[in-house]
Amino acid sequence: MTTTQRKNIEKRLGYKHTPLGWIPEEWELKEIGEFAPLQRGFDLTNSNLEKGEYPVVYSNGIMNYHSCYKATGPGVVTGRSGTIGKVTYVEDNYWPHNTSLWVTNFNDNLPKYVYYFYQNLRLERFGTGSGVPTLNRNDVHSHVIGVPPLPEQRKIAAILSTWDEAIQQTQALIKQLGKRNKGLAQQLLKAKKEWKEIKMSALFERITNKNEEGNDNVVTISAQRGFVKQETFFKKRVASDTLHNYFLVDKGDFCYNKSYSTGYDWGATKRLKDFDKAVVTTLYICFRIKEETKTSGAFFEHFFETGILDKGLSKIAHEGGRAHGLLNVTPRDFFSLKISVPNIKEQQAIAAVLDKADEELKQQEQYLTALQQQKKGLMQQLLTGAVRVKIDNV
Repeated sequence: MTTTQRKNIEKRLGYKHTPLGWIPEEWELKEIGEFAPLQRGFDLTNSNLEKGEYPVVYSNGIMNYHSCYKATGPGVVTGRSGTIGKVTYVEDNYWPHNTSLWVTNFNDNLPKYVYYFYQNLRLERFGTGSGVPTLNRNDVHSHVIGVPPLPEQRKIAAILSTWDEAIQQTQALIKQLGKRNKGLAQQLLKAKKEWKEIKMSALFERITNKNEEGNDNVVTISAQRGFVKQETFFKKRVASDTLHNYFLVDKGDFCYNKSYSTGYDWGATKRLKDFDKAVVTTLYICFRIKEETKTSGAFFEHFFETGILDKGLSKIAHEGGRAHGLLNVTPRDFFSLKISVPNIKEQQAIAAVLDKADEELKQQEQYLTALQQQKKGLMQQLLTGAVRVKIDNV
């Protein structure tokens, strides 16, 4: 060690230099197995699942309730196989499922602190297996960590609990806003007597122009996320190297994905908004508004998202189409569907209300993301001792 390095070490008042780096002087070095060891959960088949009051904690959280319990609360549970990395805190007695690992002994450490510790540890990095990932607890147990005294554990847990409370409140608000927006859309988009019944072909024209310009922005239509770059959605490029036979769509155009997914039994119709142009598979039915002075694109974003076409799609989807994951809906039948729509002024007014409601929801979702990132940063600082907390004198 050089003189400069020795002086730098001496300057870290209140800290000590260890194999882990700098940690507070009061903290101890321990293996995780000594700090809060994990144990495999207990077998419980669905046939033996008697409905009761005790939560059954699986690798991805509480999924059922049983008449018996195997562990006394409070408890900390994480995934052993399948879902790895999620950590669940349980207040009362519970049954840790055999897909999980649970803390068998807190060794005089605060259970809530142990919960945050395992969250911050990023257990997924210990996972093994190319198929179903599995967590070997022995690999985790040998990991050396710094452990603060109990008073500091309490203070750290109290700070992080404040963020958890804000996160939970925001999640609840997002859920409420989602329900409100759905109900509002159903109410405003429900056909009125004065609305005009018209075929899709009267308002929209099909897009069949191929990608002759060699555009490379290949996208996939996700029912939940809309237009997503293929590399982002699949984590790889799945389109053909030759893209000239794909459809080329412009910003503002619509595409109907005939694949069914959760919540979208009859496929999903989305509008391109995030890209000026995009290349899509010819399996999609693509179309654009004929006269923008008479038809609002924003209105039809909400119209299609509400699933108003589903009733008609269920009648034109031919039998056998679901066998290969796609609904057998032809473009001819699609554009023959009849819909009821208001005049352009009412379309614009409805779209304005629903856009505002969606913006409120989006703001809360962004706020939730910010809270989650703040909590993540706090855990990294507080649980390593990089930032100290003030302990109140008792």
